[in-house]
Amino acid sequence: MNITTNTTGVADFDFFIGNWKVKHRRLKERLANCQDWLEFDGNTSVSKILGGAGNVDDNLLDMPGGAYRAATLRSFDVEKGIWSIWWLDGRYPTQLDVPMQGSFVNSEGQFYANDTYAGQAIRVRFLWSMPAPDQPRWEQAFSVDAGTHWETNWVMDFHRIK
Repeated sequence: MNITTNTTGVADFDFFIGNWKVKHRRLKERLANCQDWLEFDGNTSVSKILGGAGNVDDNLLDMPGGAYRAATLRSFDVEKGIWSIWWLDGRYPTQLDVPMQGSFVNSEGQFYANDTYAGQAIRVRFLWSMPAPDQPRWEQAFSVDAGTHWETNWVMDFHRIK
């Protein structure tokens, strides 16, 4: 991830450029004390945009109830030193999720937003890490108490397609 040597942050997501097989683990029910996970595969293709100050990925999520496509748009604000991340679910093509914002610190990406889930106000967290060389992990968690406690509800483990 070469994050610690990056002084501007604009190259923080360069590790993610390329094509990936994805192993998804997602809670069957969120914010319901559920311990049952749904596991499924997917593919992701990531490209730079905005002269390298952003990237976009195209995702195929092969869920048991039916596959769907989604996209992520990321852009870096050089003046503020933060990334903004938007998710577009192909099943709801007129809606962008609330943007997540944050940065990489000590080789971990931390991104946050205030949102709602099932009518309830929540705090959302994305964590990016690299548990093994060239095998990034993304995790999503929700909090109903402003970030005191978190429920991780989705994990993606990426494996580069050579």
